Amino acid sequence: MYSKKDITQLARDLRKRSTPAERKLWYELRNRRFHGIKFLRHYPIIYEEDRGLFRFYIPDFYAHEIRLAVELDGKIHDLQKEYDQDRDFILKQNQISVIRFKNQEVLNMEILKKRLLQHTNLL
Repeated sequence: MYSKKDITQLARDLRKRSTPAERKLWYELRNRRFHGIKFLRHYPIIYEEDRGLFRFYIPDFYAHEIRLAVELDGKIHDLQKEYDQDRDFILKQNQISVIRFKNQEVLNMEILKKRLLQHTNLL
């Protein structure tokens, strides 16, 4: 469990250390470029509080207005499938849907954006 100050600093650090795949997708999502939806990058989502300390997740991208978390999964995610499933479950319990893409899927951005659009139900 962390303080809000610690969580904010962690999110800032993640933004500074974005992967090439995250930077490429961020270019497509930022400034409401994707169908007018406001996406945030590495935005902390707090799901539990206990005496001023918080449990949270920081998805790669988050669209609050449609309650959607977008995750780009690198090779490390092959080793943490159970953690990712638990994380997705907690987010879903908080009415946040999650869509995951493999890092290499950003190489074909048009297909990725089509899948994302289908997931948002805007088609």
